[in-house]
Amino acid sequence: MSDSLTQTEVDVLLVGGGIMSATLAMLLTQLAPELQVLLVERQDAVATESSDVWNNAGTGHAGYCELNYTPEAADGSIAINRALNINAAFEVSLQFWSSLVEQGLLPQPQSFINRTPHDSFVWGERDVAFLKARHALLQQHHLFADMQFTEDKAVIAEWMPLVMQQRPASQPVAATRVTYGTDVNFGAVTRHMVAALQQHPNFRLLSGRHVHTLKQNTAARWEVDIRDANGQRQTLKAGFVFLGAGGGTLPLLQQSGIAESKGYGGFPVSGQWLVCNNPEIIRQHAAKVYGKAPLGAPPMSVPHLDLRYISGKTALLFGPFAGFSSKFLKQGSYLDLLKSVKSGNLKSMLGVARHNFDLTRYLIGEVLQSHEDRMQSLRKFYPQARSEDWQLAVAGQRVQIIKPCADKGGRLEFGTEIVAAGDGSLAALLGASPGASTSVQAMLEVLQRCFPDQLASKNWQEKLKALIPSYGESLVEDAALLSRVRRGTLDTLGLR
Repeated sequence: MSDSLTQTEVDVLLVGGGIMSATLAMLLTQLAPELQVLLVERQDAVATESSDVWNNAGTGHAGYCELNYTPEAADGSIAINRALNINAAFEVSLQFWSSLVEQGLLPQPQSFINRTPHDSFVWGERDVAFLKARHALLQQHHLFADMQFTEDKAVIAEWMPLVMQQRPASQPVAATRVTYGTDVNFGAVTRHMVAALQQHPNFRLLSGRHVHTLKQNTAARWEVDIRDANGQRQTLKAGFVFLGAGGGTLPLLQQSGIAESKGYGGFPVSGQWLVCNNPEIIRQHAAKVYGKAPLGAPPMSVPHLDLRYISGKTALLFGPFAGFSSKFLKQGSYLDLLKSVKSGNLKSMLGVARHNFDLTRYLIGEVLQSHEDRMQSLRKFYPQARSEDWQLAVAGQRVQIIKPCADKGGRLEFGTEIVAAGDGSLAALLGASPGASTSVQAMLEVLQRCFPDQLASKNWQEKLKALIPSYGESLVEDAALLSRVRRGTLDTLGLR
């Protein structure tokens, strides 16, 4: 496709150059190489927003260390189903990436994924009891059979030396560990996939462009007006449109006018990290250590002290600290939130505003924190942390889902969700964590909802089974299958 301002037709239009669009493009070119696929990205390069390495935790979310995936009820019972499903979904991502590595479509795994133990750490009798009970439940399941638990302070000091330095001897503590946890550079995964896709004759990347308008015509195809930074227009028609533009997805979904978008709104939450600038300290920490979120905090604010691999070097981050910005994208407009309020979602938005005062108070408190306030939060994890060794960096912007709710008018959801047109001609991904980690599972859902006939064909079924050996089967239910595929992905991706 040329860059000239002419009307063009494509089979598939992907909006937003992040991990989701790149994954869907790779799946479609593998399954149906004859499709004409166009990826449109507003910035001059892909993976500059939510997929960028500085804009997310980099955790391969598998439920190993994220305590918010196993909520505790008032009666003390612990729900583990979400952790099981997220773990199985991440295994699907690992299988897909392994297949791409074996085909040479992704480079050396260490360029985008590295083994980083996933640890949970708690203190105080109540939280120690919770972590012990959580471990006992999870370890009974084959997905979590390798998880270790200890209250032995000497063992914990081996796992996370900084965390145990000068910690009060009388304080009850406990930790869990899975040694083959991962740190994933989702920006690198995205860029590697897009680079490979650009070698495909029927794939095209159009950067420095944004979708200005889109509407469905009477022929059930989408007419899309694309513009560059100077306002020059390019019009095209697409048979299928995927909106994977992170915080930019909601406005486009609303503009599409599909019935399924009615009532959806978005609540933006920004983030910040404390970044260590002392190499001696960085060398002493070699894990992702997650704790429990403060009361009223959104899931993206679960505190963690993280080893990261960034630009070929190790880094140490703590956070994220939540904040509020009315932008839907880090490089967006302060008018984004206001513009997203429509007659169709006003009831949902007002309902969330009425019933989420705790979250509002929490965000105000986060915004007003000083550097020393943030350091005090860090010292709960790392008691000897010195203020001069840490500096604040801005993380990514997330737009949490607001949905209609009969009881409250609207409810705030934390997670990811696919919204698809009834005719299968358009799909959009909304929400945040676990997001990127479950990108392959999410895009398989897009195929199921928008390409059902092709997906049912023997050709697509065989190709998907080759790409994802567990496809069509349940890793949650089949221990032998899990053992086989996990062994293969750990070897291929160098995670043992």
